[in-house]
Amino acid sequence: MEAIAQFIPLILIFAIMYFLLIRPQQKKMKEHQKMVDALRRGDQVVTAGGMIGKVSKVPGDGNIEVEVADGVKVRVVQNTISAVLNKTEPADAKS
Repeated sequence: MEAIAQFIPLILIFAIMYFLLIRPQQKKMKEHQKMVDALRRGDQVVTAGGMIGKVSKVPGDGNIEVEVADGVKVRVVQNTISAVLNKTEPADAKS
């Protein structure tokens, strides 16, 4: 019985760490992946490097093409997009 009583604090510490650290991080990762999957041409984005640009092509191979200035297009890894500033409207919503 003493052995079980010694493991109770360890189990409580793990449970607290799960609910305060692991679970919120997993939720944040899911939201980021959902945001990245929803990228479309015309969205204004911020990369992890701090560059702001407009998505010009989403080929679907894990990379996207971002126009950072007139005529200057850069290919970036899709998961390095840290934020979407302006979303474009879906094509069917424009009636």
